[in-house]
Amino acid sequence: MTHPTGRPEAVAPATALRAAAPGWATEADVVVVGSGVAGLTVALRCAAAGARVTVVTKARLDDGSTRWAQGGIAAALGEGDTPEQHLDDTLVAGAGLCDERAVRTLVTEGPDAVRRLITTGARFDADDDTGEILLTREGGHHRRRIAHAGGDATGAEISRALVEAVREAGIDTVENALVLDLLKNGSGRAAGVTLHVMGEGRRDGVGAVRAGAVVLATGGMGQIFSATTNPAVSTGDGVALALRAGAEVSDLEFVQFHPTVLWLGPEAEGQQPLVSEAVRGEGAHLVDADGVRFMRGQHELAELAPRDIVAKGITRRMQERGAEHMYLDARHFGARMWERRFPTILAACRAHGIDPVTEPIPVAPAAHYASGGVRTDLHGRTTVPGLYACGEVACTGVHGANRLASNSLLEGLVFAERIAEDITAGAEGPARPATAAERPGPDERTEPEEGAPGGAPLLASEARYEIQHIMTHGAGVLRSAESLARAADRLERVHDEAAAQLRRDGKTAEPGVETWEATNLHLVARVLVAAALRREETRGCHWREDRPARDDAAWRRHLLVTLGPDGALDVRSTDSEAFPPPTTPRTETESRP
Repeated sequence: MTHPTGRPEAVAPATALRAAAPGWATEADVVVVGSGVAGLTVALRCAAAGARVTVVTKARLDDGSTRWAQGGIAAALGEGDTPEQHLDDTLVAGAGLCDERAVRTLVTEGPDAVRRLITTGARFDADDDTGEILLTREGGHHRRRIAHAGGDATGAEISRALVEAVREAGIDTVENALVLDLLKNGSGRAAGVTLHVMGEGRRDGVGAVRAGAVVLATGGMGQIFSATTNPAVSTGDGVALALRAGAEVSDLEFVQFHPTVLWLGPEAEGQQPLVSEAVRGEGAHLVDADGVRFMRGQHELAELAPRDIVAKGITRRMQERGAEHMYLDARHFGARMWERRFPTILAACRAHGIDPVTEPIPVAPAAHYASGGVRTDLHGRTTVPGLYACGEVACTGVHGANRLASNSLLEGLVFAERIAEDITAGAEGPARPATAAERPGPDERTEPEEGAPGGAPLLASEARYEIQHIMTHGAGVLRSAESLARAADRLERVHDEAAAQLRRDGKTAEPGVETWEATNLHLVARVLVAAALRREETRGCHWREDRPARDDAAWRRHLLVTLGPDGALDVRSTDSEAFPPPTTPRTETESRP
């Protein structure tokens, strides 16, 4: 289909979110979706190279996941530490599924990337006398290599510095905007996004940003579970958009549950306060109600074992004792250390009636980080030309089956710089910006193409809570073939009921932020459960009770998932732990269990 001006018109696939046609549009060379460390770093680097950049973010610029990061950013900055040692710790934590090329890129480019972040304005805690950056240790690290800021407010400091830099650079921003779907030109290349701006002003309602390169930096998907450390905006929007656009996702079954989240009671839902791993890095102990340090003997690093080991240890002890939580005991820190080193955590605990200075902190695992996501190469390119991804929404191969503590901020930083370099280099292929003639015209369609099989229904807003309940009980820390099959059936029923109403009455839930979010959560949940069912082993943060052993012969490989035009999932595996080069996904999709 061609626009009257001769430019290809963008037509959304049958799987696109139902929304009104864009009522406004703007143009850029690069549109970045997300405003954490990954998104803002891409924006700053591209703008510095002369590109016109628009940043789209779901809330305010500083409201993403980055600002909630407490522990810090890992890099081989300390005396005696090396990138090779950082690589070794990362590979061990990743349980055999890390892409070693990606990890080597991370650890070798990481130290200089952190130094550039400092020149951007980020201020890390430093020794008063020497000025050297203070480093701490976290789970899975054999050396002190975690740089922190404000004691336990590292993410907030990084966010502050990057937001200030973006504003000083005069980069165009669209805040309070939920991205909807990818626009493509006639050759199938990314050509921008549709989005919905919440509120009033110059940009309101559904609109479009047309751009030659689209960068997803939308963060995580923790809100598919009832309890998570993720903010309310983390509803898997980037992964869902990529799937609907035909991109490949990988390793979505590997959801890391943070071992030490402040336990607020059995009915607590939504974002829960995190008790940073750095607290254990400074010497806090995990104990049961009798004061027994139960992690001793389970791993050489005890409380500082990789996160999947500690989460499993806590969960096992809870089962053995019939308890709803364990305890983190750091009373020996004393008031002065708590106030100077962990002021944010101290305030959060006291706000909930717990004083860590005088009593142990009740903790339990909660959904924290998606190790998988939209599959990319070492330049952040996805399997859709012109579409990039970085940060938690991406699967670079760095994390494997379980992310090493504090590697997330570093991954966002390093791969954001690589994406910006790729885009601004003007290379042919996936990095080449679209020409004006290739960009879509002003009448992009967001309703399904005529003749499509009815389009996908939107889910009612209340489906969000049903999805969270299904996922928490069927695909949480402990999984089995039975629990996952039950979750898959219940998720299918949620969709089937909405689809039946659409076929019967021609009606679907009213388009809006809450229904779009619920629909995104449902799609991401389906993929996670399908992959978790397929992976019949326990590896990293994927714990199958019915398959308790790690099976390298059969499962040291990645699961790749794409979404067909009819909404069916195609789940297949790689031949080894190595990722194949990103290529455009095949058009034929087969549905597999």
